[in-house]
Amino acid sequence: MSAYPISQPLVTEPQLGQLLIASRKRRKLTQAQVAQRVGLSQNRISYLEKNPGELSFRQLLSWCAAIGLELQLGERIVTELNDAPDAPEW
Repeated sequence: MSAYPISQPLVTEPQLGQLLIASRKRRKLTQAQVAQRVGLSQNRISYLEKNPGELSFRQLLSWCAAIGLELQLGERIVTELNDAPDAPEW
């Protein structure tokens, strides 16, 4: 395997989808293999990679386990950019 960051900060849904796809491909897994491990159809895996905001938390945890990812939460590092008054609030 090639070197890659140990952790990846995510702040948008598209970033999550890209991370799931990249991690699956890095491990040389097909959508069908992930689907079997997670208990979903291949079509659903394809859809969720493109629309990760529709993943349930349970599905996300299962998916992470299936492709060797670990979910960690932490406080966001404050910078001038995300501390600006017009920065989006969650």
